[in-house]
Amino acid sequence: MVTRRNPIFDTATTLGKIFAFLGVSAICGVLVAGLLVPAAAVSGSSASSSIDFFDTLPAELQVDPPSQSTKVLAADGSVIANLYAENRTRVPLEQISPYMKDAVIAIEDSRFYEHGGVDTTGILRALVSTARGNKQGASTITQQYVNNVLNANLEAEGNSDAIKLNGVNKGVGDKLREMKLAIALEKKFTKDQILEGYLNIVFFNRDAYGIEAASKFFFSTTAKDLTLPQAALLAGLVNSPSAFDPISNPENAKARRDLVLNVMLGQGKITKAQHSAAVATPVKPKITPARQGCAYSTIAPYFCDYVLHLLLNNPAYGADPEEREKKIFRGGLTIKTTLDPKAQKAAQDQVNAAAGSNPDKWGAALVSVEPKTGKITNMAQNTSWFPGKGKFDSQINFSVDQYDDKGNDLNGLGGAQPGSTMKPFTFAQWLEEGKSMNTIVNASQRRYSQDFPWRNTCPTPTVGWYDSTNGTDDLQNAEEGYYRPMTVLDGLKNSINTATFASAAQVDLCGIQKIVDAVGLHGGLPLRDKDTNAVVDANPKVTMTTLGNLLGSTQTAPLTMASAFATFANDGKYCAPIAVTSVTDQTGAQLPAQSTQCRDALKPEVARGVNYALQKVLNEGSGSLIQPRISTDTNFPIAAKTGTSNNNGSTWVVGHTTGLATASWFGDALGAQDRAGQNVTVNGKFYTGIDGYMIAGPMFSQFMAQIAPAYGTEPFPEPPSNLLYGAPQYQPPVQNIPQPPINPQPINPQPPSIQEPPSKPEPSSGTGGSGGNDSGKKGND
Repeated sequence: MVTRRNPIFDTATTLGKIFAFLGVSAICGVLVAGLLVPAAAVSGSSASSSIDFFDTLPAELQVDPPSQSTKVLAADGSVIANLYAENRTRVPLEQISPYMKDAVIAIEDSRFYEHGGVDTTGILRALVSTARGNKQGASTITQQYVNNVLNANLEAEGNSDAIKLNGVNKGVGDKLREMKLAIALEKKFTKDQILEGYLNIVFFNRDAYGIEAASKFFFSTTAKDLTLPQAALLAGLVNSPSAFDPISNPENAKARRDLVLNVMLGQGKITKAQHSAAVATPVKPKITPARQGCAYSTIAPYFCDYVLHLLLNNPAYGADPEEREKKIFRGGLTIKTTLDPKAQKAAQDQVNAAAGSNPDKWGAALVSVEPKTGKITNMAQNTSWFPGKGKFDSQINFSVDQYDDKGNDLNGLGGAQPGSTMKPFTFAQWLEEGKSMNTIVNASQRRYSQDFPWRNTCPTPTVGWYDSTNGTDDLQNAEEGYYRPMTVLDGLKNSINTATFASAAQVDLCGIQKIVDAVGLHGGLPLRDKDTNAVVDANPKVTMTTLGNLLGSTQTAPLTMASAFATFANDGKYCAPIAVTSVTDQTGAQLPAQSTQCRDALKPEVARGVNYALQKVLNEGSGSLIQPRISTDTNFPIAAKTGTSNNNGSTWVVGHTTGLATASWFGDALGAQDRAGQNVTVNGKFYTGIDGYMIAGPMFSQFMAQIAPAYGTEPFPEPPSNLLYGAPQYQPPVQNIPQPPINPQPINPQPPSIQEPPSKPEPSSGTGGSGGNDSGKKGND
């Protein structure tokens, strides 16, 4: 049904217009009274309720800093990522184009420098115009600023439902409050301060809050360098960002821009020549998409994600996760990190090349630390954050633990079985007990019975055995030719399992445990309650009294392995890995960050002895198979150890110079990580069994050859003569039990052939015994 208009009150008639004018005049009178007359003077009037409300409002507006973008920076100051709830970068007024200032004042509040916060002339004009059917706003820039601040504060408090918008849910009382606060604001701040605040808070686009972000988003420029037509277009956007969006509504945007230019010309802000040139300029945005978050980092998304988790887990940034998130995403922080962009690019290049197109989704990771500081220089892996055709996508960080030591999530894979990269820690205990690395041990022994007399002064029991006469496998090497007596040094150099066990049989297992603990080694996966699945220990010990761990059966993160080997490079001092060197807020105040935390972990002479042996690994042992070659003999002083899990599903090279320690890993990162790296094709090449030197090795050698010299490659100090040149002495087996038959072998150890890869390891089901593990049974990898 059509509603008939009352001819008396129809605003289309002359009489209607008179009534409308009188009506809006009355409303205007209330507003002016609210601004100029004390409440007591008008008590009892028809407007008393509104004025009473008005008079009880606070006299000042608390102008909290608006939400600002946080920047995550590399060590050289380059940007890794921007984090924000609202994309905003505050700039001072002098860093904003004069065209922009003139344009927004012309179109939004031409009397800005004349009124005291509320423009009564503008209110009367707007009310009359609206009554005549031509809706017109009357909010000054100061009032708009007040409204934006109030709404921004509500948004920051998580109370977005209370936000007030003109023409949507703003009532007379809201408008009166806005006016009162605008007047109070003008008494507290200068006009230029208000204009600066307004231009830094106003909304232009869902990805652009404030003039600097808008300039970059729409025109790929800065607020300082905006041209006249660009400034006019952005000034026109303020009125209705969607209606005048130059991307979705270019015609509307041009019409609005030209209106702004016309107003500027009429007010004498620009000349006719400037006006003509600007109007003739096509509307052609040059969009720079706002990419929020670590996921959009083009150089180090996973390192950035690690940094973000460190801060979100830090109670110094808020009492709970919500407060911390607000601080980080709205606080305009500058987070300076340890990342070296050159090292990161080199690492990324290596992991990307490791598996090529990678249809089978093998994982690769490469992470490095500075031994003397613990600073993480690079953290790369061969995945993309977002799905894409032909891409291996993952949001899990292959380089770090699942949780930190307090049980907070780190978004990490939790590592992988380190295999033979654990052998240097048994070797270190050998040296710790004052034994010579030239001592000969019986590496022909393959059976260690359930009642073998291991020396263990720790309260934890010794778990596991290797004995085919008692339901388990005998200890195995990768090649038959190494079941024979050899020096402890040759055993480590060639990565012989039986030599590692023969050494461990003559030291205190508890001593190995203490070394492993001292260099920061721990499991990357949490220990959980069997019944409730609750986390009992977020970073459990690698229990070295469980025999499988002598050969690397507990999943350990690459970052943990790199930091442990860095202890050898740092003459026995362990430095915990750090990623964040400083954090400042938008005022320049310093917030808590990380600092170098080092401790004595090994005797210097022990670390030097290990370095001596690990150089031999690359010079002439299992690491000499790495192509392209890298070694002290061929490049610069460098030490490393290869490692491969029992099923070849986790392969490693971990090593160091005096200035840089790196863990290179290649393997299965999916699900339970139980896929075998046997009889597989990777990057077009078929492997009967992937060993550490094959893929992780080239990643390591090419990265270190390119990056390590910049961090220092001084010669390693020599170990003392008693550890190096002690008289070779044959050490018989501790327990004389029948051994499986082996073919007689020469006493002089021979390194694996460089031309031929080691033979395929024999598949087996475990290292034996209750609590024994299934990793590390194969030998020289």
